[in-house]
Amino acid sequence: MTAASTNATAKRGMRLDSDKVLAAACVAIPLIGLTLFFLYPMATVFLRSITTADGSYGFANYTEVLASKGFWRATQNSMAMGVATTIVSVFLGFIIAHGLHRCAFRGKWMIRGVIVLPLLAPSLVQALGLIFLLGRNGLVSRAIGTEVDIYGFWGLLIANTLYALPQAVMIIGASLVLLDARTYEAAEVMGAKPSRQFRDLTLPAIFFALLNSAFVVFIITITDFGNAAVIGGDYSVLATEIYTQVIGLRNFNMGAVVGIMLLLPTVISYVIERQSMKRQQGRHATNVQRFVPSFYAKRDIPMAAACFAVVAMILAVIGVVIYASFVKLWPYNQSLTFKHFDITLAGGYDSLWITIAISLGAAAGGTFLIFLMALGLRRLSGGISQMVQVLAAMPAAVPGIVLGLAYILTFNSTSTPLYLLYGTAALIGIINFYHYHTQAFLTVMTGFRQFPMALEEAATTLGAGLGRTAVNVIAPFVAPMLVAVFFFLFMRSMVTLSAVVFLTTAKLDVAAVTIMRLDDAGLTSQAAAFSTCVMAVVCLALGGMKLAIILMTWAPQTSKEG
Repeated sequence: MTAASTNATAKRGMRLDSDKVLAAACVAIPLIGLTLFFLYPMATVFLRSITTADGSYGFANYTEVLASKGFWRATQNSMAMGVATTIVSVFLGFIIAHGLHRCAFRGKWMIRGVIVLPLLAPSLVQALGLIFLLGRNGLVSRAIGTEVDIYGFWGLLIANTLYALPQAVMIIGASLVLLDARTYEAAEVMGAKPSRQFRDLTLPAIFFALLNSAFVVFIITITDFGNAAVIGGDYSVLATEIYTQVIGLRNFNMGAVVGIMLLLPTVISYVIERQSMKRQQGRHATNVQRFVPSFYAKRDIPMAAACFAVVAMILAVIGVVIYASFVKLWPYNQSLTFKHFDITLAGGYDSLWITIAISLGAAAGGTFLIFLMALGLRRLSGGISQMVQVLAAMPAAVPGIVLGLAYILTFNSTSTPLYLLYGTAALIGIINFYHYHTQAFLTVMTGFRQFPMALEEAATTLGAGLGRTAVNVIAPFVAPMLVAVFFFLFMRSMVTLSAVVFLTTAKLDVAAVTIMRLDDAGLTSQAAAFSTCVMAVVCLALGGMKLAIILMTWAPQTSKEG
C-alpha cells in the first residue's frame, strides 16, 4: 500500500509539473507573437522617427514636422473632425439606443439589423455611397438640379458618423439594458414625471457609457483612412498625411514621426476610455429586472421618427452602392446590368479570394492563440497575469495605419530574418490579427471568467491533466465565445484597409485596397460592384456565426432531453 501510494503521489507530481510546463507554454507562445509582431514593430517606428538623414539619432525629424504648416493643418483638421464626429455620433447613438431599449414602438428589429451594416463593409463604402447620392452626378444633386460639393469636411463628417455610429449605439445600449426597472417603478410611485426620471435616473446611470462611446468614436475617427482617402478631397487629416509621406514621397522617417504624433492622442483617448469603462462596470448591479417600456406618445413617436430617419440614411448610403453596381452607366443610363462585376483591374477577383484565405487564416490562428493565452493565464499568479493582460490589451491603442507603417518599416528591412515575411499573405494575416487582438482577447477572457472553477477541479480530481481538461471541459464551455471571436476576426480582416494599405504589392492585393484603387482609377461602378461582393461575403459569415451559435446552444438542450 505504501508503494502504491508513493507511485500515485509521484504520478500526480509529474502531472502537476507537466501542467505547469504546458501552462507556461500556453502563455509564452502568444507572448512571443506579441513581442515579434507588436512590440518590435512599434519600437522600430519610434527608432525611425528619431533617425536623421545621415543615420544619426536625434529629434531633427520632429523639429521639421512641427515646423511644417501641412502637419499642423492636418492635425487641426483631424482634431476638428474627431470632435465633430464624436458629438454627432454620440448624440445619434443615444437616440437610437434609447429608442431601442426605453421606448415602445414597432420595427425595432429593422433598426437592429440596419445599424450594424456599416460594420460589414470597408469604411470607404460610406464615402462611395455619399458620392453616388450627393456627388456631382449623385441622385440627390440631379433631382434638385443643384450641384452639391460633398468633398471635404461635411462629406467626411457624414461618412465618419455613419461608420462610427454602430459602436456608439452598442456601448450606450449595453448600459441602458442594465438599468433596473424597479428604480423607475419606485420613481413613478413617488410621482416623478418621465422627464425627471430621464434627468435624474437615466442620464447619471449611463454617464460613463456616454463618455466611453465618445472616446471610442474619437479614436475611430482620427485614425480612419478609407473615408478620408475617398471623400476627404483637400481636407487633409493625419491618416492621409502618413500615407502621403510613405507612399507619395517615400519619406519613411517623416511618416514615422507623423505616426508617433497620431499615436499620442489615440493612446490618451484609449487610457481615458478604459478608465471610464472600469467605472461603468463598477456600477453594474446583479439581478437586474429588465425594463419593459409602455407606450408614451409624446416620447415614442418623435424617437421612432428619429431612429427610422437615421436608419433610412444608412440604408440609402449602402443601398445606393449596391444599386450602382448594377446600373449600366451611372447616372445617365439606369438600366440594370452585370457588366461592372467583370473587374477590369489587373487580377480581377484574385484579391477577393486572397482576402478570404487570409481572413480564414487570421481567424483560425488568432482564435487558437487567444485561447492558449487565456488558458495559461488561469494558472499564472496575479501579478504576472495582470502584466500579460495589460500587454494583450495594448494593440487597441495603436491606429491601424500606424501599425501598418510599423510593419513596412520592420519587415521591409533585410537586416532581420523576418524580412522573409514581407510581401506574403501570412504577414497580412498576422497584422489583421494583432490589429484586432484586444477585442478578441477581452471576449475570450469574458468566457473564461464565466467558467466554473468547480468543473476544472472535478476534472483534475478525476486525473485529467491541463491538456485534457482544456480540450474536453474548458473548450466546449467557451465554444460560443471562440466561435464569435473566429467570425469577428474573419469579418474585420475582410474589410480592414488602414492596417494593410502599406503591405500590398503588385503581386499581392486585398479586397479593400482593390476597391480604393478602382475608385482612384475612375472605375467607381466597378468599385461599387467589388464592395457589394465583399459585403456579401461578410454577411454570409455573419449568418454563419449566428447559425453556429444557435446550433451550439440547441445541441446541449437536445442531448439533455434525450
